[in-house]
Amino acid sequence: MQVIDPHVHFWNLGQGNQPWLDHPSPNLLGDYTPMARDYGPEDLLVDAGDIELLGAVHIEADAVDPLAETHWLAGRIEEGRAPRLPSALVVGADLSRQDADEQLAAQCQASEKVRGVRQILNVHADPLYDYVGRHYMGEPTWCANFALLARYELSFDLQIYPSQMSQAARLAEYHPEVPIILNHAGMYVDRHHMTGWREWRDGLRRLAACDNVSLKLSGFGMLDHHWTVGSLRPLILEAIDAFGVDRSMFASNFPVDSLYASYPTIWKAYAEIVADASSSEVQALFVENARRIYRL
Repeated sequence: MQVIDPHVHFWNLGQGNQPWLDHPSPNLLGDYTPMARDYGPEDLLVDAGDIELLGAVHIEADAVDPLAETHWLAGRIEEGRAPRLPSALVVGADLSRQDADEQLAAQCQASEKVRGVRQILNVHADPLYDYVGRHYMGEPTWCANFALLARYELSFDLQIYPSQMSQAARLAEYHPEVPIILNHAGMYVDRHHMTGWREWRDGLRRLAACDNVSLKLSGFGMLDHHWTVGSLRPLILEAIDAFGVDRSMFASNFPVDSLYASYPTIWKAYAEIVADASSSEVQALFVENARRIYRL
């Protein structure tokens, strides 16, 4: 089984760049102590087992110093210590800062593999699920700096909750020149009532109406720690129905989702769910869309 994995994270705890891993405190992930260890490309290849990795996209891992994270990964690649991975980098940047332009320039200069930016935007009334505590998409400075992504030919990895999808769709409409990738299938978080499902379902379609938005099917374990093929199937099929095969791609979110399943288990579950798809559709979902969207 061949895949390009467009959502993985690497870190070296000795650098002190991920303090959230130094002293794990239970959150929406549960007890994430098992992943509080160094994790690099060589570890991913071991975890992959019988899944043949054709490439992987590193997504920023909430580093205190995002530029140092990029320099670390670029150094591993240039010195040949990273075994052909990662294939591309989605780096961190704080678009709410006045120096956002300088941040983006420095990130692009740090590595030719930089393809995009992620700044986590998740806001939720429940502190367990709230990531950032502020509505960046409503801040004038942040919105003005978002336009800089087009100048640097960068995409934006969008991590939000369904309640934020309408605002995100307006952002996408206002910046059609910026490719946007919705992370983790939109993080269907409010599962205790039907209104939560409808908000997620309708929000997906609102975003899918924007031609510059694509979808990453990943991270399901973060909100369903005991997932099964049966519990994933309606989410995945609903999301693909909204975005279409040509704008959807599967990803692992490793090592975060290693808390809930092995690497081969995740990919084989995806394959089982889309077993009725044509060979070209399968190739698009598992390989070609990631290759095209991240310009590998």
